[in-house]
Amino acid sequence: MKTEQEIWAIVEALKERYPDSLCSLQYEKDYELLFAVRLSAQCTDARVNQVTPALFARFPTLEDFAQADPEEVGQYIHSCGFFRGKSRDLVNCARMLLSDYGGKVPGEMEDLLRLPGVGRKTANLIQGDVYHTPGVVVADTHCIRIAGRLGLTDGTKDPKRVEEQLRAVLPPEESNNFCHRMVLFGREICTARRAWCEKCPLRPWCSYFLGEAGGKKAQTETAQPTP
Repeated sequence: MKTEQEIWAIVEALKERYPDSLCSLQYEKDYELLFAVRLSAQCTDARVNQVTPALFARFPTLEDFAQADPEEVGQYIHSCGFFRGKSRDLVNCARMLLSDYGGKVPGEMEDLLRLPGVGRKTANLIQGDVYHTPGVVVADTHCIRIAGRLGLTDGTKDPKRVEEQLRAVLPPEESNNFCHRMVLFGREICTARRAWCEKCPLRPWCSYFLGEAGGKKAQTETAQPTP
């Protein structure tokens, strides 16, 4: 595992490369972020951002979603995949927000997990981006992969264990933005297909590159990724 000094060095290096650590999903209202994250399951954020403007224009309020026919909602989100289940979750989630939470997205983990289609990843993102709760960790696929390569976790692929291990080592005030930066970093450099170690600013502290803690040493290549 990394020392506190090494962890801060990783945090600062990512902050320098990605000073704007905004969520890549586009939204204006709190519940729109909640719905957009649900749509992003097994789908890219870019695709979700293409779909949500028309969806939110057709159903501009939470009440409109609560009264919507899931089949019609599905027509707007068809390209996101698994649209039938997602459309039902959006409608049922809107109804529960109105009936149980006064039309507001709750901020407590227990309450968020009661909502249809909401898991820990979504709940943590809401806590971090809407309520700015310190110490939240959004363990998405990029975060899981890169945290293991860096040696910030023991390499587990289990999202809850990754969340727990990162909570234990990351500065609480930095953890939410750190996870957003991991997404950007995972798309640009430390991708699922390969790690571009020759251009990586985190090489000095990366277990994958250094071959530490049982990690496979990356092979330096001169080829550049396709833009």
